[in-house]
This record gives sequence, C-alpha cells and structure tokens, in this order.
Amino acid sequence: MASARYIGGGSGSLDLDDAVFGEAFHGPLVHEAVRAELAARRRGTASTKTRAEVAMTGAKAWRQKGTGRARAGALSTPQRTGGGVAFGPKPRGYTLKVNRKARRRALRAALSLHAERDTIAAIDPSGFDTPSTKAAAATLAGLEDDASVLVVLADGEENCAKSFRNLAGVAVLHVDQVGVADIVGTGRLVLSEAALERLTEKAVGR
Repeated sequence: MASARYIGGGSGSLDLDDAVFGEAFHGPLVHEAVRAELAARRRGTASTKTRAEVAMTGAKAWRQKGTGRARAGALSTPQRTGGGVAFGPKPRGYTLKVNRKARRRALRAALSLHAERDTIAAIDPSGFDTPSTKAAAATLAGLEDDASVLVVLADGEENCAKSFRNLAGVAVLHVDQVGVADIVGTGRLVLSEAALERLTEKAVGR
C-alpha cells in the first residue's frame, strides 16, 4: 500500500487506499474530465451587437443614383465603422457533460499518477494555531524540487490555508473544490488527513 509521508517536522505517514491510488492512468478519460472542468469555469458573458441592435439610422447612406459612387444601403452593415458585428459572440454556457463514473475514474487516475511519481505529501494542520506564512514556507522547504504545489485542506483548517496562500507557486483549495484539472496541473500534492479521507470518498463515490 502506498503512503504519503508527513512534511514540516511531522512523523509517520498517511496510508493511501489502493482502490483510489492504484488506478491505471487513462489519458483520454482524464482529458475529457479536464476539458469539461475548464469549460465550466468560463463565464460565457462575451456579447456583441448585431446590425439589428446597433444604434444607427435606417436611412440610406446616399441616394441610389446620380452620385457616381457605388450604391449603398444601411449604415449598420458589418463592413462599416460603427456597424454591427457579423457572427460575433453572444452569452452562452460552456458546460460539458461527463458521466459520474467517468469523472470518478478520471479523479482516481489523476491521484494515482501522483502516487506513482511519489509526489504526494501529508501535512498536519493542527501545527498552525495562528496563520504563519513563515512556518508554511519552512514546511515546504523539505520538498526536493521547486515544482508547483497544491495544498488541499478540509473544514476547520482555515489557519493552515491562510498560512500557505501567500506563497509563490502554491495554490490552496478546499477539498470539495478540487477537480481533476487541479490535480493534473500541479507538480506536487499536499493533503491533510481529513482532506485525504474526503478525496478518497469522492473518488469511489461514497
């Protein structure tokens, strides 16, 4: 059974459930889940006005004949300055559907990748009685490389979250907000015991 060792002076390690952290990596499935998550984060509020919506007179630019110029009609056409936009964006939703079982398997695959690479570490939030960025930096100093770090915490661990959130290259998320895209996109994963339990539950559907 794989395990995550404690960093920052903590002793021992957290056991990782093989049912979650032993999943074979499935690239297309992970890609589908990441694509859906990133698309869902888009606001979809971009909007342009069509030629029917711009504030423009309905009169012809000039009379049809006798000017020696090419005939011209409405000034609201897209090729004219101030005219409407042809095929421009309108408010829309970008949500993509991913089956529940597929999403859970993708989460297990992403977590298993970190377990395979030994890039999962554990942290004890009880050591942060008050927020301390200095203590947080000292905790991460034990990591071997300068890869990006994702710290995942649970309810009641706010002091720990405040300690890590100001560090460069470190992202802090609540366990219920973590997705496949966040896990795949980070170099190292740091979890509290409560966050690990909740993440395991999410991955197996409990």
